[in-house]
Amino acid sequence: MAKFNNPTKVITGVDTRWSYANVWDPKSINGSTPKYSVSLIIPKSDKVTIQKIKAAIQAAYEEGESKLKGNGKSVPSLSVIKTPLRDGDLERPDDEAYKNAYFVNANSATAPGIVDADRQQIIDRSEVYSGVYGRASINFYAFNSNGNKGIACGLNNLQKIRDGEPLGGKASAESDFATDDDDDFLN
Repeated sequence: MAKFNNPTKVITGVDTRWSYANVWDPKSINGSTPKYSVSLIIPKSDKVTIQKIKAAIQAAYEEGESKLKGNGKSVPSLSVIKTPLRDGDLERPDDEAYKNAYFVNANSATAPGIVDADRQQIIDRSEVYSGVYGRASINFYAFNSNGNKGIACGLNNLQKIRDGEPLGGKASAESDFATDDDDDFLN
């Protein structure tokens, strides 16, 4: 079976952390069409994934030149349009999870496939939360909508590799009740 090479598709590395994981139910932002979405936090040390993403953004730019040109005389430079690879140190300096990392926000109108490290479908929703580590299958494409031009990131599928500290400040029930110390119970 021949493997089709899609230059705009990337599978992230295993140290990618998922944040703002709306992967079970689509969510509407400001009345827009509901979408599934996740913020993928990629450590700056994962140079392979970062390079793959930059190459896929370039491929999406080249593939979408006519769309980006629109009714204009020329295609805007890649350096002046919106691109999805963002620097966490610059854009989220107060968020520890984004420190020393890049991030990409990926979304889709259709639900992503979600599997575990053994490629078995994950059905238990509690297994997938903001803070887990896993790989993501994403693709990049050009858009030109209402004067906004750029490259966007589509979410295909997710593979959970390992658990991580939950993000979002909410303690888990397990950690809230981790102690056997019930001295203050009913006191």
